[in-house]
Amino acid sequence: MRKFLATIIVSATTILAANAQIQKGNVLVGGNLTNINLGLDDPKIFSVDISPKAAWFIQDNVALGGYVNFGLETAKNSNTTTSYGVGALGRYYSGKDVEVLNHGRCFAEATVGIGGVNVSKGGGNTNGLNLSVGPGFAYFITPNIGLETLLKYNGLVGFGSSTTQNNLNLSFGFQIYLPGQRTANKVTRDVNN
Repeated sequence: MRKFLATIIVSATTILAANAQIQKGNVLVGGNLTNINLGLDDPKIFSVDISPKAAWFIQDNVALGGYVNFGLETAKNSNTTTSYGVGALGRYYSGKDVEVLNHGRCFAEATVGIGGVNVSKGGGNTNGLNLSVGPGFAYFITPNIGLETLLKYNGLVGFGSSTTQNNLNLSFGFQIYLPGQRTANKVTRDVNN
C-alpha cells in the first residue's frame, strides 16, 4: 500500500512540477484547428480542419514526431472539399533568453508528408507531397498545457487536375507536454532530498 501511495504522489508531483516542458525525453501531444466556419453568419457553409500531433523531444528545445490532418468544407448547392495529410513534423523552440512573455515560447514548425485536396462533383484535385513551414507561439497556462497559435505556409505538389496548391493558414490549438523518464527521475530525487 505504501509503495502504491508513493507512486501516486511521485506521479502527481511529476505532472505538477515539470516546469521544463521542452526538455529532452519529454513528449508533446495535442492538435490544432484551422478554417473554422460553423455557418453562424451563413447557415449553408460548414468548414473545419483538424490536425492531431505527437512528438518526442530528442534534445532540449527540439522535437520530432508525426501529424495527421483532416479537413472538410461543405456548402449547400455547391461542391464539398476534403483535404487529408499524414507525415513527419519537426519543432524548434526558442531559448529561455528570447522568451516573449513569462510562460511563453516562440517556435518554428516544419512538416513533410503525403496529402491531398479533393473537390466533389468534378472539381479539381491534387494529391502528392505536402510541405509546410512557419512560426508559432505557445503560452503555457499550466506547467504542462500550452495554448498556441501557428502561422504556416502549406504547399502541395503532386498529380491530379492541378499539380500544385498552396495557402497560408493561421491555426489555434493546444499541446500537452508529458514528462519523460529524465524529468520523473529528477522529481523523484528532489522529493527524496
